[in-house]
Amino acid sequence: MPTSVAALLPGTGSDETFVREVFAGPLAAVGVRLIAPAPPRGADLVGGSLAALDAIAAESDGPILVGGVSFGAHVAAAWAVRQKRHCAGLLVALPAWNGEPGSAPASLAAKLSADLVAANGLEPALATSVDGVPRWLADELSRAWRGHGDSLADGLRAAADYPAPTLADLATVDVPAGIATCVDDPIHPTKVAYGWAGALPRAAVVETTLTALGEDRESLGRATVLALLRSVRQGDEPA
Repeated sequence: MPTSVAALLPGTGSDETFVREVFAGPLAAVGVRLIAPAPPRGADLVGGSLAALDAIAAESDGPILVGGVSFGAHVAAAWAVRQKRHCAGLLVALPAWNGEPGSAPASLAAKLSADLVAANGLEPALATSVDGVPRWLADELSRAWRGHGDSLADGLRAAADYPAPTLADLATVDVPAGIATCVDDPIHPTKVAYGWAGALPRAAVVETTLTALGEDRESLGRATVLALLRSVRQGDEPA
């Protein structure tokens, strides 16, 4: 591993508990300590997340791994574009778009959820949102959304409108990058993951499924870490 510290951020409306469930075990298995900061609340979501990465990097002895899930991966990659000398590698799970969000499914879903919360209140919106979804996802949403409380709608909108790095931006981040994608996830299209991998100079993709994630949270973390290890190995091979 290029470093022993990883700072990872949660996705839209999610929380640091989910990040720990996904990544703590797989990272510990390769000797990396996870730091999972709590997401800032409301409209400060983006700026506060970038500031959290700045603070973690400042307290570390050297460059760190950064990344996260969906929106969290977007923010971490944007940080890496601007802080290259502090970034040892990327751990990207379920990237949802690159550049402006436009009509990306994850952005539209976040905006719809924000509207639902604003119009009906958190608990009624949550009841509607978890109706018919798998039990594991309902449990994750229930915990995380309640944790965001009254700031949830503003946070969802901040994430939905945030431009991910462009492919040209990603091409400037010459560090090992591991990318995981769930092939049965229409909200985070697999083609986006491969687009990121094609743009990043040193990247590998590992595929998994939402079905596996529902049964074992660490399946997504293992896929991301395995992709990073493959990226590191490819970089070590003679040209």
